[in-house]
Amino acid sequence: MKPTLHITLVGLAAGMLLAGCGENGPNKPNIAIGPPASTTQNVSQMIFDAYGIDKDAYTTYQEGFGAALDGVQDGNIDVSIGILGLPSGSIENLQAAAGDARLVSLSDAAIEYLEANSAYRRFTIPAGSYNFQDEDVNTITAYAVLVGNTSTISEELGYELAKVMHEHAEENTHAQSSFITLKNALNGSEGLPIHPGAKRYYQEQGLTVGNPVATLGDITQKQEFILGTGSQGGTYYPLGGEMATIWNRHLSGRNFTNIETGASIENLVSIRDGRMDLGMTVHAPAQDAVAGQGEFKEAQVTNVAFIGHIYPEVIQIVTRESSDFKAFDDLAN
Repeated sequence: MKPTLHITLVGLAAGMLLAGCGENGPNKPNIAIGPPASTTQNVSQMIFDAYGIDKDAYTTYQEGFGAALDGVQDGNIDVSIGILGLPSGSIENLQAAAGDARLVSLSDAAIEYLEANSAYRRFTIPAGSYNFQDEDVNTITAYAVLVGNTSTISEELGYELAKVMHEHAEENTHAQSSFITLKNALNGSEGLPIHPGAKRYYQEQGLTVGNPVATLGDITQKQEFILGTGSQGGTYYPLGGEMATIWNRHLSGRNFTNIETGASIENLVSIRDGRMDLGMTVHAPAQDAVAGQGEFKEAQVTNVAFIGHIYPEVIQIVTRESSDFKAFDDLAN
């Protein structure tokens, strides 16, 4: 017998029903799919497609991961999908508060579909990554990367950003900063033009850089730079804040400010439209932005360049043992 779940549909700002979600009713779990215009929403939809899940089988919340986990904790949200570093402090906080957090595995068939239809790849979250996790969890991963606006980031500044990012990584106290190493520096750069300053730095460090080099625009000198991150409950915002602090400490005469955003897609669009100088993004939507495909069909981003890898982005799907939701297979046609 199928489980019966109470459903409430809430929009991010106004609490309005999302178009196409259908009426509330039984057997529909509440699933947090990420904020509007976010990569998390794209990944969520790909997961539903991988299982053949129709929109009327679930109810969506458009929430940042931190707010979504608050909903999981109080029982208003059954499942939250997030793109996060491993381990995620937000998930650890949920476990500390609720005591029965559970990670949801993706099926082998779903992972094969996702690998065939996206840039994401199979990833195993090893047992013990969280103190409540007794078994391996199968999911997918991508890479978080730093990109820059080729209309505002000069060659010299691009060089200095990459240099400070790596040579002062030990000053960054965020757990994910441990992945900012020269060994990982070019992860996620496939299909992206590289900033000429960043390329020069990496080549000086002995790395082989095969990416096409981005062409810089007519850059006007300025002192204030905006770094787009993500929601405060996720990884981008606190990690980006530490990166900005370190740049401010070592790059005199310039000021870097991290701002909260809807993450990858919003950051790429803001760079394209000249409202942002630097952005944190998953590498897959950055590839789409450069190629003018997917979310960026007929809206290509031509002024963005890869500066460096930050950390692996792991798709983590969390629920509670007390929730009636068990697996996505239960929602499939």
